[in-house]
Amino acid sequence: MKINKIFIVLGEPQSTFSEILFKYFSTKEFSKNKKKIILIGSINLLKKQMRKLKFRLNLKLIKDINQAQVNELNILNVDYNKNKIFSKITYDSKKYITNSFKIGFGLIKKNKNSVLINGPISKKHFLEKKYLGVTEYISNKTKSKNQVMLIYNDKLSVSPVTTHLPLKYVTKNITKKNLINNIRQIKKFYKNYLKKNPKIAVLGLNPHCESIDKISEEKKIIIPTINFLNKKNLNIDGPFSADTFFLKKNIDKYDVVVGMYHDQVLTPMKTLYNFNAINITLGLPFIRISPDHGPNNIMLGKNKSDPSSLFFAMRFVNKIR
Repeated sequence: MKINKIFIVLGEPQSTFSEILFKYFSTKEFSKNKKKIILIGSINLLKKQMRKLKFRLNLKLIKDINQAQVNELNILNVDYNKNKIFSKITYDSKKYITNSFKIGFGLIKKNKNSVLINGPISKKHFLEKKYLGVTEYISNKTKSKNQVMLIYNDKLSVSPVTTHLPLKYVTKNITKKNLINNIRQIKKFYKNYLKKNPKIAVLGLNPHCESIDKISEEKKIIIPTINFLNKKNLNIDGPFSADTFFLKKNIDKYDVVVGMYHDQVLTPMKTLYNFNAINITLGLPFIRISPDHGPNNIMLGKNKSDPSSLFFAMRFVNKIR
């Protein structure tokens, strides 16, 4: 599948995502991008933020995606009637973000050779505890049931079996079914888009993959699942103890590390690669990418935010086939 359109939902208006976009659109790398990029959000807000940050870029307001052009900052306007261009995140932006996503979902449903990128969202203010995270929100709105979070880097990617779940609920959600779905979705993604059969390592749940209980999660669930998948020729190793796994001699052998909970794999991933990674939701009827950073509200208007993750996202879209 050759991607020809990138839809970008601007997300939380009081975030540094606009600054990061301006930094990308100001480079030669953008001028060489041969895909149509269509922003979905408030053109007035974006213009005001651009002036405040002293960028000079031309936004092209379009009414229909057929008007979009390569190397143009095409934007479908979504009304946002707030005067403050840089302020604290509030619940006021919920309707604006919802409308932006609604437009994005509608467009990507009709345009198969496209990718959806969304800017960071405040889980507290937008999701209001109705969803664990944006991954689950998008899955619900697109009626998808087998979503998987993959934090992708060319050298090493990680995927937690449970996502933004409080630790006290993790154990109950470590099941054979969830682990199998996670690994199969990863295999499918790598095969379909990267033309590669990934080598996957699976971490244990308990310290040193051991427990004082008679039957640990490793013995009861993780090891039997790995054995089952290897009988299906899925090329899986583990379980490995998380405390020593991320040494260079270990990670050099694998493409993906599957962990049991969010911080078990995202903490070492961000330590190793900083912002040179992207969040990809697998199991959707389209490719959804989010730069691997939050709204970063405290850095608003300072023009000091690192745009690396967005650059990485754009390079990845140009890479997949």
